[in-house]
Amino acid sequence: MDGLKFLSLSSGSSGNCYFLGNTDEGILIDAGISARKINKTLKEHGIDLGIIKGLCISHDHSDHIIAAGYIGERCGIPVYATRETIGGMNRNFRMPEKIYTSHRFIVKGTPFKIGNFEITAFDVMHDGSDNSGFVIRHGDICIAFATDIGCLTPEVKRLLKKADYIVLESNYDDNMLKTGRYPEFLKRRIAGNNGHLCNSDAAEFIAEAFEEGVSKAFLCHISAENNSPDIAFDCVCKSLAKRGFNEERFADVIPLARTKASPVFILK
Repeated sequence: MDGLKFLSLSSGSSGNCYFLGNTDEGILIDAGISARKINKTLKEHGIDLGIIKGLCISHDHSDHIIAAGYIGERCGIPVYATRETIGGMNRNFRMPEKIYTSHRFIVKGTPFKIGNFEITAFDVMHDGSDNSGFVIRHGDICIAFATDIGCLTPEVKRLLKKADYIVLESNYDDNMLKTGRYPEFLKRRIAGNNGHLCNSDAAEFIAEAFEEGVSKAFLCHISAENNSPDIAFDCVCKSLAKRGFNEERFADVIPLARTKASPVFILK
């Protein structure tokens, strides 16, 4: 069996979708871009949609679910989410194809299996109907996803620090959000505990996590309006430097692009 591959197909308010797998089996985390784009991007990276054994949904906001109904009902790929999330998805008019038979209800804190993947959902702070992060184990590899989180609770920190790799939101720069053109109500929503995670909080945590053995951090859901990949990356690097990490570790911080696919990363 070959190495485990991680691919970000898209990451941000325009749509979120991630692949994790190898040549035999894979899963998707979120499906916030069109099914056509998902299939096209996978093919461009040598991945056949036919190996996808399941789709895990973090929450019911449009940028995470647009293609979920199509993938579940038309492609026959099971959709794993909490009961509350599935209900919210089916109420969301921006998900044109509803889920009738492809859902598989999950319970936070209770592990479930998709092929050789063992997955445990955990609670995160956000303003969807219900909101999950995922700890995913495949063989000796553990990767944790925490996107769209307003704050890092003690339990989320504990779980992420146990992973080898983390995919963590680094949504906005504090000053850019405060001085930007968004209306005040939206600024309050983004900066609130049920909104999104700022660069400085993500950076401080990543430095802590690296001290405790996390290998790499992928920065996801970077805002186009209130952030940039370079600003988010620099913020993390400054936190790492303050804790005594040398510049070689900076390469283990990888910002994910909003609207284009990342390279395929081999997780070892």
